[in-house]
Amino acid sequence: MSDHYYQAHVFVCQNERPSGHERGCCNSKGATKLRNYMKVRARELGLPMTRINTAGCLDRCELGPVMVIYPEGIWYRYDSMEDIDTILNDHLVGGQVVERLRLAVDQ
Repeated sequence: MSDHYYQAHVFVCQNERPSGHERGCCNSKGATKLRNYMKVRARELGLPMTRINTAGCLDRCELGPVMVIYPEGIWYRYDSMEDIDTILNDHLVGGQVVERLRLAVDQ
């Protein structure tokens, strides 16, 4: 039994900036569609102790779309439903960090 309400808490940036903003934003890069897909897939995979949350700006706009998974504090950049499936299956189900999608702390 865990001492935590959730085993994993995923914060998915949904920040939206005006078109043409120099930093860009995750929302304009498909973050909402991919977050919605992630929520559905997490339910389908039976991950009841995982919470997929919308987040405001996570301040890594140029790298987006981005998410961070706690309690580990692992940051990911993703582009596609396939990337979401990999994060769900490898990280949240299998407990393995997906290095090819992981963001370094100093990025």
